[in-house]
Amino acid sequence: MPIQTIGILSPGDMGQAIAAVLNQNGLKTIAALDNRSERTRQLAAAANIQDVGSLTQLVIESDVVLSVLVPAAASEAANLVAEAISNVGKPILYVDCNAIAPQKVISISQLIESVGGTFVDASIIGPPPRVPNRTRIYVSGKQASQLLQLRDHGLDVRVIGDEIGQASGLKMSYAALTKGLTAIGTELLIAAHRLGLDKQLWDEVSSSQQELASILTRSIPSMTPKAHRWIGEMEEIAETFKELGLTERIFYGAADVYRLVKETSLSKETPEECHRDRPLDEIITILSNEAISDT
Repeated sequence: MPIQTIGILSPGDMGQAIAAVLNQNGLKTIAALDNRSERTRQLAAAANIQDVGSLTQLVIESDVVLSVLVPAAASEAANLVAEAISNVGKPILYVDCNAIAPQKVISISQLIESVGGTFVDASIIGPPPRVPNRTRIYVSGKQASQLLQLRDHGLDVRVIGDEIGQASGLKMSYAALTKGLTAIGTELLIAAHRLGLDKQLWDEVSSSQQELASILTRSIPSMTPKAHRWIGEMEEIAETFKELGLTERIFYGAADVYRLVKETSLSKETPEECHRDRPLDEIITILSNEAISDT
């Protein structure tokens, strides 16, 4: 099936960047922006995403729908799209790109296929693809090879298997490392600040763990405006690990760290407003002063 028009759910920071790449490389992207926020509308306009109004119209006009949402919204979005597919009678390809547990992805795939749609499991690893060669989209499922067309339109798409859940499982494992490490680093640096040992700790980390110090210097400043989204992602990782017979507690703890960050002033900034040159020690001071656990 030739892909010409792609529906984006939803043009937030990641979805908007993906759409911009596709538009710049010859494809048409659309979104259903009825009842969406002004920020979402502005992001869509900046990426040249065309507003078709309703979700039903998006299904009518799309060859492929990419679901790029916060984890908590993935199932509801799939239900709405499934209803639209059923009403319209058009067997579109639905690609779930959300950071959710493999068992949830399998459930969503069964829903989409039950109404005549086709389904691909996808995971996005890396930042929004504004810089070439930094973002990979891994896909799995029997229809996954159809997404390889997008490689001709600016996206790094990689097929890793024909089973639904493989791509999401990769995302869960990878994010457990990267975002789990950021959560641990954030909490321990806040702890050192409250102990009055932040300089001594950072001197030691910078000396004996230079690569780790570099990672935290990059990852924590970019995390704060995204913390609210990462809560659900950590919970999905916890459920993934629990299903595999492993402890889920580590990642529920990571979710708690991001829940603390979410309540601070730094989390109120959008990714566009975030001061990316704000020093790490200043960020930790703000988080230490404002992050209070209710447990």
